[in-house]
This record gives sequence, C-alpha cells and structure tokens, in this order.
Amino acid sequence: MTVVRCPWATTPDYADYHDNEWGRAVRGDDAIYERLSLEAFQSGLSWLTILRKRENFRAAFAGFAINRVATFGDEDVERLMNDAGIVRNRAKIESVIANARAAAAMDESLSDLVWSFAPEPGPAPRSLDDVPAITQESKALAKALKARGLRFVGPTTAYATMQACGLVNDHLATCSFR
Repeated sequence: MTVVRCPWATTPDYADYHDNEWGRAVRGDDAIYERLSLEAFQSGLSWLTILRKRENFRAAFAGFAINRVATFGDEDVERLMNDAGIVRNRAKIESVIANARAAAAMDESLSDLVWSFAPEPGPAPRSLDDVPAITQESKALAKALKARGLRFVGPTTAYATMQACGLVNDHLATCSFR
C-alpha cells in the first residue's frame, strides 16, 4: 500500500511528526502547555527547527511541567538564554514561564479550556490552500488564553496548537492519515 502524506511532510522529521502526532488528540495540561509553548517558539521560524530542538526544549523547560516551569526565575531565564540547544529569544522564553504561571493559577484545566474551542468537524481540505491559518475558534481561543494572562498566543499560534493537539483534522482528503 502506498502511503500518501500531506505535501508539507517532505523530510523524515516532518514525516514522522505528520504520521505519529499532528492532528492526533492531545489531552492533559502539561501536554497542551508543551504544544502551545513550542508553537509560540515557532512563530517566525521553521517548524522543522523546533522539531529538531524539541528534546532540548523539553530538557530546558523541565519537561514542560507547568508547576515546575512556574517556579523559574531570573537565573533560569539567563540559563535558557545561554542554552544553544533551544531558540534563545528572551521574549519567548519569558512568555513560556509567564504562561506556566498563568496556567498554574487558572481555576480550570488548561486542557479542558483549549478543548472547549474544538469546532465541529468540517469537510476535509482538498489542498493546502483550503487549510486556514486563523479561524473564528482560534480567535476565540487566543482571546480566552490572553484573558487568563497567557502571552504569545495569538490566533495563528492558537490555530497551530489546535492542529497539533487534534482539535481540528487538517490532513488533506487524499492523505493516508486522515
């Protein structure tokens, strides 16, 4: 059987991510926080860069355990700024720490909040042109996250997180993984 992938899955790293993670349901506060954080780091960069550094990010950010990252202070920011294994962008580093603090302070589950914005399944996209960068749901999710104190969570980052966590299925109609 021939495996047909979405046209962006052109390298082994992308193919592995596409086949085993992208568009599959992710639940749990720390898991959602990780995807949200990585999508924020990706802003302005290639996703492939983030994928290749993901294990370094996990080591640097305590496995994206919200309660651990929420305790990070100025020394941790400096440690992270000197870590060549991750993207060293102070604003993004500080936002990931601030987001952990905001998530830890929430009265509700981050995972439940994010999943509450899952849209009804729609038709399968026929081409990449049919895959949006922003939707009404991602705008609403970004607004809800910002209202709870999270940063670097605009509608595009929110939609990429929705894709990464399986809230939407943007595998093309012809994709074997749809």
